[in-house]
Amino acid sequence: MIKVGDKLPDVSVTTLLAGESQSGSISELFAGKRVVLFALPGAFTPTCSASHLPGYVVHADQFFAKGVDIIACLSVNDTFVMKAWAEAQNAELITMVADGGAELTQAMGLEMNTGGFGGIRSQRYAMVIEDGVVTELNVEAPKQFERSSAETMLTLL
Repeated sequence: MIKVGDKLPDVSVTTLLAGESQSGSISELFAGKRVVLFALPGAFTPTCSASHLPGYVVHADQFFAKGVDIIACLSVNDTFVMKAWAEAQNAELITMVADGGAELTQAMGLEMNTGGFGGIRSQRYAMVIEDGVVTELNVEAPKQFERSSAETMLTLL
């Protein structure tokens, strides 16, 4: 599993911000930036839609005021699902990371297998990344939501 002090893996993803998509290496997309990246098991799922993403939407201005350049939400979903979810959640300030094949999630060692529920998905976590290097990492225990919340991450900045 990726840990504090590690560089992000050089994996290609598609990101969306305010409906505009961009493809490229995650390490290149985040190069020279201070990023808060949070990940969750799936778009449109209960905790993810009711609490996790909305917390970052509500507190986005506070993250930016603390010097964060990008707030990114990763899920093992395709670009179309991530775009629809961002629109449904009014998440125009959040960079959505579509990790449809779970390549980035697996490269970081943060995958979980949900079996028939959805197969390979991301664990729930949040991290702070400074110029491609992980400086904080909060991975949730299964079925928990505390360490990766927007409020918790704000206290770390």
